[in-house]
This record gives sequence, structure tokens and C-alpha cells, in this order.
Amino acid sequence: MTKAMGETLERLQAVIDDRLAAGDAGASYVANLAAKGRGKIAQKLGEEAVETVIAAVSEDDTALVGEASDLIFHLAILLAARGLGWDMIAAELDRRHGTSGHAEKASRPQ
Repeated sequence: MTKAMGETLERLQAVIDDRLAAGDAGASYVANLAAKGRGKIAQKLGEEAVETVIAAVSEDDTALVGEASDLIFHLAILLAARGLGWDMIAAELDRRHGTSGHAEKASRPQ
């Protein structure tokens, strides 16, 4: 990840954290979505994942970048609603670094 990407994700997380803390569902999409519960956040994340897949196979790069951005945004909301952040995702990815995908998947509990 470039330094700029890391800064962008950190800034995004800070904005989401602030909006969740304020809890003003009337003024914030993030707070409004969070007020509906984790299930609704997860549903929205799933919708964005499907839209990203559709863009990947049938739309141009601009559409894919837009949908991927929506997907990451909604993932960030879900993580924040669970009290998790990008630092935890980075730590897990670092833990997996150097391990083949097949070996990593085989090591997971079934």
C-alpha cells in the first residue's frame, strides 16, 4: 500500500469513528446506517460486493474503481461498528505474509 493509500484509509476511519460517536442519524449517512444495526451494515456491504463483481466483469475501470470505493467504505463502517480498524486488518495480513494461500486456508479451523 502506498503511503497515500494508508493515509486515505486512516482519514476515512477517523471520519467514520467521529460520525459513529456523534450518532446523529439525521445528519450522517454513517450514523444512520449504524443506527439500523450491524445486520443492515452487513447487508449493504454485501450489496456493494455484488455491485463490485458486476463492475469487474461488465463495466469499465472507472465503474470498478467507484464500486470498489463503495465496498471499502462500507467495510470500514462495519469494522468500526465492531470496534475494529485497519490496523487489525494490516496485522492479520502481515501475519499471513509469506504463507501460501493454500497453506493459510488449510490452517484455518473447520
